[in-house]
Amino acid sequence: MIEFTAAASAMQAAPDGADLCPPFLAVFDVSGVGVSTLGVPLGSSTVCASDVVAERVDEIQLDLGEGPCWEALTIGRPVLEPDLAATPTTRWPAALDEFLRAGVGAVFSFPMRVGTIPVGAVDLSVDRGHVLTVDQVRGAVALTEIAARRVLRDAILAAAADGRADMGAGRYSRREVHQATGMVAAQLDLGVADALLVLQAHAFATERTLRDVAADVIDRRIDLGSEH
Repeated sequence: MIEFTAAASAMQAAPDGADLCPPFLAVFDVSGVGVSTLGVPLGSSTVCASDVVAERVDEIQLDLGEGPCWEALTIGRPVLEPDLAATPTTRWPAALDEFLRAGVGAVFSFPMRVGTIPVGAVDLSVDRGHVLTVDQVRGAVALTEIAARRVLRDAILAAAADGRADMGAGRYSRREVHQATGMVAAQLDLGVADALLVLQAHAFATERTLRDVAADVIDRRIDLGSEH
């Protein structure tokens, strides 16, 4: 309890834009932590990731538009998968396959909301099968509530600074994905949602990340319009 209280206090006292992953790592016996915004109104982007595997867990879900973080935000409660090898393949088939390929054994996703505003999710990942206790789940929910307010505040400050209500700048930027989606929409005369599906399908078929495919579209190394 003392460790959790200290972690909560540290997150609340952290300066604007601070890394939100360390307080989770300090309390929970997990391999990685990822915090991401999802969908409207903040856009879909990684806010922070504790290591390359946690970043990959986020990237898989953002690229494919499926996974425990999306499910958690949709249903409004944690999604706890202590053994991904035993998770039904029908749940999020593409994401599950990529998780296992990345060496992830368990994922626990906690939805971030502030009132009625959907913000995103916190993913705790482990490289082996792992179970969170009831008290640990409660603690993670409480820390996630603090994280949600911090992420929303950072987004509001960013919007005030440059007029963009998203988390699109910095290391985890996905602005190139938005730009490439617009280009594909114009090439194929599609709506934005359908254009994004085309990008996702190409990335999945070629076993590449969505950001890599988007960069090729922007630099005109590939033309998805000529492939359809």
